[in-house]
Amino acid sequence: MMRLDRWLVTLGVGSRSQVQKLIRQGAVTVNGVPVTDPSASCDTEAPLTLHRQPLDGRLTRHVMLHKPAGLLTAARDKKQPTVMDLLPEAYAAIGCMPVGRLDKDTTGLLFLTTDGELNHRLLSPTRHVDKTYLAHVDGELTPADVAAFVAGLRLSDFEAKPALLEIVAPNEGRVTVQEGKFHQVKRMFSAVGKEVIQLHRESFGSLRLDPALPEGQWRELTDDELRALYADAQMEAP
Repeated sequence: MMRLDRWLVTLGVGSRSQVQKLIRQGAVTVNGVPVTDPSASCDTEAPLTLHRQPLDGRLTRHVMLHKPAGLLTAARDKKQPTVMDLLPEAYAAIGCMPVGRLDKDTTGLLFLTTDGELNHRLLSPTRHVDKTYLAHVDGELTPADVAAFVAGLRLSDFEAKPALLEIVAPNEGRVTVQEGKFHQVKRMFSAVGKEVIQLHRESFGSLRLDPALPEGQWRELTDDELRALYADAQMEAP
């Protein structure tokens, strides 16, 4: 339960004074009934309308986004567009944020959620959640590169844990890591003398990028996808 004015503010409808004015004017219905008291306690699962138009009142959202190149993985940035620009404003208003980051030029699967504990656990090094990327590089991959990834690579500021590298084509490899440090996959390839030309994330834990989801588009997770992610995080699904 939540005060109606707070609910609408959380959804990004407007400031507290603005939504209180709307409510007193009779512009809001909850469960089909007009509510004119801003302090009224409401079930946030109930149907909600504003000016007779349905308003999505859910405060919990879980999103799969097919990130295109050129966008920052950030909540907001004063100078550059971010992945949040692809979603309706309400998602940012209720705190639906990216889980981890993809580099500006990296494409592929990005998961966003309002569940802060799920976010934290999926990124925790103790959970060992796999992330799989398809990398196009500027040289020919070799069995020696595969062995180097399996052994773990010493980078300038840390030692990358063992990772799985599968050679898909002479200059294309699928790599699975359990960490997500800054530019990690690119730096691992650099450590074996290869420059990454293009990087695309295919999966995050049990969640795989929907092949039917076009680049730049998003959808909400299915119940099965969400249950599997909660299992990855060793949490009970809501």
